[in-house]
Amino acid sequence: MITATDAIRGSTANATPELGTRRDRIVYWATTGIVCAVMVFSIINFTFIDRFPFPEGAFVHLGLPNYFRAEITVAKALGVLALLVPGIPARIKEFAYFGFGITLISASIAHFSVGDARISVLFIIDPLIFLGLLIASYFYFHKLRDA
Repeated sequence: MITATDAIRGSTANATPELGTRRDRIVYWATTGIVCAVMVFSIINFTFIDRFPFPEGAFVHLGLPNYFRAEITVAKALGVLALLVPGIPARIKEFAYFGFGITLISASIAHFSVGDARISVLFIIDPLIFLGLLIASYFYFHKLRDA
């Protein structure tokens, strides 16, 4: 049993393995869910509401070709399915993690390159925050798989 003092200190010496695994599953699904929700939001935003927050559209604003919108939308949809659907092979999930990582790093670089930091620094920091959540999800994916 974990006491309140152990919880504050972060000590789980008295914890049962089942509790640690349960906590790991909660962290995994929370971080994975947030990352997938962000990807679904971007799919919807690119497909239906492309004029927000930039009047010319996000892809035009970032200097990306219009055909890239279809490619990135399909890739994100497949990645979300790969991470959320049970029974998908680990190798496919690895590709989804890698693709989302490249997407988030590229988003931060693209917004920085066109000067969006002048509008709000969140355009650059936001993708990096979600990259941190993606890394946490990836870490717990392997931790649960290896347990």
